[in-house]
Amino acid sequence: MPTFLTSFGIVRLLAPVLLLSAAVAVSAQPAAEAPPLFSAERFRSHVSFLASDLLEGRESGSRGHAIAAAYVASQFEGLGLEPGGKDGSWFQSVPLRTATLGTSAPSLTITTRAGSRTWKNGTEVLVVPSVMEREQNISAPVVFVGYGLDAPDQGLDDYRGLDVRGKIVAVLSGMPPDLPSEIAAHLSNEKLAMAARHGAVGMVTVDTDLSEKASSWDLRVRRSGGPSMGWVGPDGRVRDESPGVRFTARLSSKAAAALFQGAPRDYAAVRAEAADPKARPRGFPLESRLQLRRSSVWTETISQNVIGLLPGSDPVLRDEYIVILGHLDHIGMRDAGPGEDRIMNGALDNAAGIATLIEAARAFSISGERPRRSILFLAVTAEEKGLLGSDYFAHNPTVPIGSIAAAVNLDMPILLYDFTDVVAFGAEHSSLASAVEEAARSMGLGVGPDPMPEESIFVRSDHYSFVRRGVPAIMLETGFGNGGGDKWREFLTGNYHGPGDEIDQPIHWEAAARFARLNFLIARTLANADQRPLWYRDDYFGNLFAPDAPKVARPAESGGLSRAAE
Repeated sequence: MPTFLTSFGIVRLLAPVLLLSAAVAVSAQPAAEAPPLFSAERFRSHVSFLASDLLEGRESGSRGHAIAAAYVASQFEGLGLEPGGKDGSWFQSVPLRTATLGTSAPSLTITTRAGSRTWKNGTEVLVVPSVMEREQNISAPVVFVGYGLDAPDQGLDDYRGLDVRGKIVAVLSGMPPDLPSEIAAHLSNEKLAMAARHGAVGMVTVDTDLSEKASSWDLRVRRSGGPSMGWVGPDGRVRDESPGVRFTARLSSKAAAALFQGAPRDYAAVRAEAADPKARPRGFPLESRLQLRRSSVWTETISQNVIGLLPGSDPVLRDEYIVILGHLDHIGMRDAGPGEDRIMNGALDNAAGIATLIEAARAFSISGERPRRSILFLAVTAEEKGLLGSDYFAHNPTVPIGSIAAAVNLDMPILLYDFTDVVAFGAEHSSLASAVEEAARSMGLGVGPDPMPEESIFVRSDHYSFVRRGVPAIMLETGFGNGGGDKWREFLTGNYHGPGDEIDQPIHWEAAARFARLNFLIARTLANADQRPLWYRDDYFGNLFAPDAPKVARPAESGGLSRAAE
């Protein structure tokens, strides 16, 4: 059965909280004084509830996440939004499948002319559970395909002259060093789909010097062992972007050396070539055969996206939508020793993003001014499991996908300082940038460039699910000015995805209220503009995902306005 509370159970559970919130709101404001549009206290109250121990880390499909979803829906309803789901519902049910490894450990056998060697999972090989097949016994020859990239427009054609149909491909970890970081990150995510297009049945990844330095084998083993998750379509199968590729595995240097035994070039030679920035290792068939045995156990759950709709006022533009979204889920509870904190509360990641979402919606409600375009406020599930909730919505939208003009994602704003600038990850790809700049300028804030291009953040959060459907989208974050860089680094190396991401951090609540105001202004600017945001004419992602959509010329660096759309 789905892990939901009944409607009565949720209301009964939330009633004391909602009554207390109402009492606090009444006592906080004199009777004759209108409430402020943006309040540090209100922002804190949302984070305090969503990051409370009661919700047990808001794991997708859990009781805690169901309570969080009910809370967000109650806030939307109280603000006068309309239900944005199908059939008048605040919710969109996302069917999820979680896979864990069976009782017998997976094994991987490599056979060459010199003999066979078998490794259990967690030794020199790492295998994850399958959400596609419960029992597997797969055996096939292996072909080395360099980095495993098939992107001729980027000068990448690693499959040229190689027959991998019905075979297992071995690929180098990472990417060639000369690609722009966001394009490299996108192509890295596409390696499996590329293998599928060429007919491969499996893919194993081997290290380069760079990838081994970035993450040691021992560290990878310690971090392994978690479940896999995917969303289930109406046919009962998990959505699969790489049909035919039945497994992936990671090999240690020791196992990789065995895989290349007897090949025209051994693993050490290939790895040495990959270490040369000017070199591009070419593929070749290996002499080895690989066999995988694996069993997986499945659990089916339902988790909810929450959708609130603010209808637009313009008789024409109201049929276009601006999506403001953030992920509601976090990572639940960890194994811990006696007396240790088990709950991963996720105050900044991402109760703060959801609080921003709610407060931006409140500002529209209190202002009484309907925007010209409609706005969808979307709290998605399962971001931490691979952007699953946003991907589900993007493939099953409650409004036509072509009518979504733009998406602004709010994910883990670092609200530990008085920010003086913001970063709109992905703004360089579309005219969305001008709306961010206009709103920020009105508040005396700067808009800085991506301070972490090596992290490829543009392709790593929920806005990217919309980008892949052709929708211009950004993720807005607090910037690195006024000491923000140090605060970002402290959080990412400290409380991020740990039990310390709680309400008792030194969160700057006034800055949080300003962040909510900025997002309201961005949403209002986008919703009221005469023209919807457009991809830039020379942009890689716009041309890839929206090839037939109107484009606009990229503005001059001096800040000149874009020319009219084609």
